[in-house]
Amino acid sequence: MPKLKTKSGVKKRFKLTATGKVKAGPAGKRHRLISHNGKYIRQNRGMDCLAKPDADRVKLWIPYGLD
Repeated sequence: MPKLKTKSGVKKRFKLTATGKVKAGPAGKRHRLISHNGKYIRQNRGMDCLAKPDADRVKLWIPYGLD
C-alpha cells in the first residue's frame, strides 16, 4: 500500500495542538491588506481552534499529522 500524501494547502494553513485540536488563522489575512482597516487587521490576529466537524474534515487531509 503506498503512503498517503498530506494536502499541501493544509500544511500551510493549520496547526495541531498537543491534545489533537486543529488551530487555524482567520481568512483574509494573507495579502491585499491595504484595503482593510486597522481594526479588521487587529481583530483577526492570532489563531483559534476549529469546531469538531471542521477539525475532523481537516484531519482526513493530514493522515500522519503535521511535523
